[in-house]
Formats: sequence, C-alpha cells, structure tokens
Amino acid sequence: MTTSGERDQKLTLRTRLRALRRSGPVPDMSAEVLLAADAFAVSAGRTVCAYLASRFEPGSLAMVEALRSRGCRVLLPVVVGPALDWAVYDGELRAGAFGLREPVGPLLGPAAVGSAALVLAPALAVDHAGVRLGKGGGYYDRALGLSTGPVVAVVRDEEFVPSLPAEPHDVPVDAVLTPSRGLVRLPL
Repeated sequence: MTTSGERDQKLTLRTRLRALRRSGPVPDMSAEVLLAADAFAVSAGRTVCAYLASRFEPGSLAMVEALRSRGCRVLLPVVVGPALDWAVYDGELRAGAFGLREPVGPLLGPAAVGSAALVLAPALAVDHAGVRLGKGGGYYDRALGLSTGPVVAVVRDEEFVPSLPAEPHDVPVDAVLTPSRGLVRLPL
C-alpha cells in the first residue's frame, strides 16, 4: 500500500533532481550503451527499446543511432493515452506528446516492449536495489511490466543512489548505466 509519505518523498526528490540536472552537462552515453548491449549479448538483428532523451536527460540521439549502426532494430516510445506504444526508429522523427520526439512509423502496440532483448529506460534516479524513480506519470512502470528482457536505467553518476522510496507499482530495473561506472547489475 502506498503512503502519502512515500508520494511526498518522491515529489521532493523529483523536484531536487530536476533542478540538479539543469545545472550540469548532459552525458551522451553512446559508448556506454554499446557496452551494455555487449554485456547482455545484444547483437545485430535484435530488438532494443530505447528512448530519446529530453533536454536535460542523459542520453542522446547519438545513443540511439549507435544501436542502429550496430544493426539493432530500435523501438522508441510513442505516448498514446495513458500508455507507451512503440514504433521502429528508421531515422525519421516528429514532434510528440510532452514535447518529446517520436518515430513516424506504424505503431506496434504496447506489448512490443516484450520483444526487446534489452530495454533502456530513462530515470531521474535508481537505487542499489533496482528501484527506479521516474518522472511520475507511470508510463514506464506500465511498459516495463510488459518487458521480458533486461531493463537498464540510464542516469547520471550522482543519480545512482543507495536507496529510494518505493511503491507497489514500481517495476525494478536489472541494471543501471552511468557515465563513469558504466553498467552496474542490480541489486548490489
């Protein structure tokens, strides 16, 4: 059961972490993502669910292009109502919900995340037990519940923390990827 204390803690953390993100450079993460793909034996022809970073988020279009140049089939999220749908990224993007960029291809359905050999998920923070703090909309928790492959959250070094408040709907991640530590499998 979720308590108002846990929700309040998460709200406070989100506010603080967003402010910190605006004060530092945005890590590209292209090289680190390829190392994560190697660690999980993701080769050419395999599907990877990724994301396009928002303004202050770690990651970049170059991160997604690195996966494509490896020969991976890259699916990117498309916000459809309360869920994330997925479409193949073929190099063409359009403006989407919440100011995000999204692929222009046909939608594959929310369950397409289940076909991924690797899922890269954005996060504001991740703890040593694999608890992921997202932006608060629940889109990724709903999507990650459909995933069968390993889930790797991509964060800045200072966003990998010892502990975070958790609620029953929070889907844990299998690993975290940071600029200086690279891939860390969880829980520690």
